[in-house]
Amino acid sequence: MAHVNVFDTTLRDGEQSAGVNLNRLEKMEIAKQLERLGVDIMEAGFPASSQADFDAVKEIADTVRGCSVTGLARANKRDIDIAWEALKGGAEPRLHVFLATSPIHMTHKLKKTPDEVVQTAVNMVRYAREKFPYVQFSAEDALRSDRDFLVHIIEQVIDAGASVINLPDTVGFTTPDEIGSLFRYVREQVPNIDQAVLSTHNHDDLGMAVSNSLAAVENGAGQIEGTINGIGERAGNAALEEIAVAFQIRQDRYDFQTGLVLKEIKRTSDLVSRLTGMQVPGNKAVVGRNAFAHESGIHQDGVLKEATTYEIITPAMVGIDSNRMVLGKHSGRHAFKQKAEELGFELNETKLKEAFASFKDLTGKKKEVTDDDLFAILTDTQTEHEDQPKYELKAFQVQYGSINRPTATVLLTKPDGEEAEKANTGEGSVEAIYNTLDDLIDADVHLQDYQLSSIGRGRDALAEVHVQLTVNGVKASGRGSAQDVLEASAHAFLNAVNRTLYQHKRHEGYEKVQV
Repeated sequence: MAHVNVFDTTLRDGEQSAGVNLNRLEKMEIAKQLERLGVDIMEAGFPASSQADFDAVKEIADTVRGCSVTGLARANKRDIDIAWEALKGGAEPRLHVFLATSPIHMTHKLKKTPDEVVQTAVNMVRYAREKFPYVQFSAEDALRSDRDFLVHIIEQVIDAGASVINLPDTVGFTTPDEIGSLFRYVREQVPNIDQAVLSTHNHDDLGMAVSNSLAAVENGAGQIEGTINGIGERAGNAALEEIAVAFQIRQDRYDFQTGLVLKEIKRTSDLVSRLTGMQVPGNKAVVGRNAFAHESGIHQDGVLKEATTYEIITPAMVGIDSNRMVLGKHSGRHAFKQKAEELGFELNETKLKEAFASFKDLTGKKKEVTDDDLFAILTDTQTEHEDQPKYELKAFQVQYGSINRPTATVLLTKPDGEEAEKANTGEGSVEAIYNTLDDLIDADVHLQDYQLSSIGRGRDALAEVHVQLTVNGVKASGRGSAQDVLEASAHAFLNAVNRTLYQHKRHEGYEKVQV
């Protein structure tokens, strides 16, 4: 079976999803899990976009050894130089440089003639190749580009040193037959195409990203680009977990395979969902909570008699284990540490002690602590900055009644160590808490979005809240979990505010880009 490289862009294109703002620790945690998943190439970010992104890409490149780490760069020397500084410590430094090739982009965005675009692409690929052993060139908006122009520019950049050619459907416009036709055409018309790997990167605006990716592979693509859970700009990208499982289940149709460790899929999906705040729809293929649920009596009867009657994918294949070790109030530190490692977390002694304390506190409130509960505790602990000044909730109280206006009293510790207490009202209990926190925080804070969900099921399930704020004009996201909805809401609000204390971004020249 032919091997197809997996190019994961969760940390770059995925992070460009509206409302997603990962910090350095969160990016590193996802990067380590992507390494366990077995991706071939990991796009860690866009180093030239900000100091924070540069730092995160550099740390990931210096740490991850199981795959090639790459970063995005526009076709200019500044971006390429900054990317090299971030990536040069990687096990296999790689650059992803892009330039638009469609008439609409060249005319209205680049304001360059086709000849100028070709010359820029060639010069920048050649310049990048002086530093990087591997250079990928992306023809942005390839599916709306003139085919003969694509053939010409691809031939030129391969001669200049590009080893991977990406033909992205940047706006999610194409169909499987169209993209298949394009990849065949390029393979047949570019004389030196055997010197490069063709890559496919598809957006899901029309809901065909996965189908288009499969069609591209059938017609010569040796690399698939996508994200975990299909997150990304607008409607997102091709979902890598769906493609990998499709190859596995339909081996009769697809004579291809990836190096992904399928049993790591669910864990990776859960981690990305929790840290980005983008909930996985219940009916999402492969990883949705209903993917293996059977409501119909006929279906239930069939599955009980023989699972394959209605299940083409086994839960165990993607890492859903029904034989889970349950932890409770009598579980010790050793069992907790073992379970944390089983869930993919490597905690230092300080964080292990903190997480164990949170676990013990939860066992006093819940009879049975589930894997989902532990995952929430461990994720929060692992991605919390140590020894950083922050606002910390000490106590709160809410007075509420159907005929009374809700009133919240909050006591917190400020970053300078001073304790402060205030009270305020709101139309609802959450608003009363947020109005009070707003009074206590020394910043201009505005709530943009609020999402509430449960971790697990049952009346004692943890509540999880994700918020999006602007803090002094800077967008920030936060999350919080607790058995009480109001406490989770308060933690999420403070988490978002505290994140802004660690962000030191250089905004000059910053722009989110898409390929």
